[in-house]
Amino acid sequence: QVLLVESGGGLVQAGGSLRLSCAASGLTFSTHGMAWFRQAPGKERDVVATITWGGGDTYYADSVKGRFTISRDNAKNTVYLQMNSLKPEDTAVYYCAASRGLITTPRGNDYRYWGQGTQVTVSS
Repeated sequence: QVLLVESGGGLVQAGGSLRLSCAASGLTFSTHGMAWFRQAPGKERDVVATITWGGGDTYYADSVKGRFTISRDNAKNTVYLQMNSLKPEDTAVYYCAASRGLITTPRGNDYRYWGQGTQVTVSS
């Protein structure tokens, strides 16, 4: 059984930082691209960042470029999202996802496994 378990969410003031973690089990982690998505109330789920299986290539949504950093530790089967300079508009449930293979894309349909999500709330 594949499990992706996010942690690290919470309430933070604007300008603050949070680090999300996603621990994976039940899959060969190093053979999957990984991504973080987010969904705010009443809005569609959007990609935040992606990282290839080896960590060599990353992608960021324009709204988070320069503020968020995605990384992974294949030895620990964990992907991270460092979020700095947080804004109220970053408030959402954040989900990690594992791709169907080695490649990564911004499209949610290309991801096979999903975590349960972790709430991030940024107060103004």
